[in-house]
Amino acid sequence: MPYRKGRQCRQLSGRRGFKPMGIPVSLLEQVVLTLDEFETLRICDLEGKKQIEAGEAMGVSRGTVQRLLVKARAKVVDALLNQKILVLVNGFDQEVPEVKEVQ
Repeated sequence: MPYRKGRQCRQLSGRRGFKPMGIPVSLLEQVVLTLDEFETLRICDLEGKKQIEAGEAMGVSRGTVQRLLVKARAKVVDALLNQKILVLVNGFDQEVPEVKEVQ
């Protein structure tokens, strides 16, 4: 297993997934978004910071931020356009958490 550099990411709080309304979980495919990818989206897209600033905040290179952004944006768009569940994991999880119906 390759060495993973420690990254500075916020912890996930609250729900760890998003699904389209009105469709049972059992009928939906999942798209897995890692905490690194989620944090990169938050810093660059929500806070509007440049990739170099995001890299400094996360303790990684600008190239790593760019790679994470490309992957994360593609996953989010796939989930939105193709009605899939978007599941957030911390990147070190070996298993994807089970997504359950919430009433």
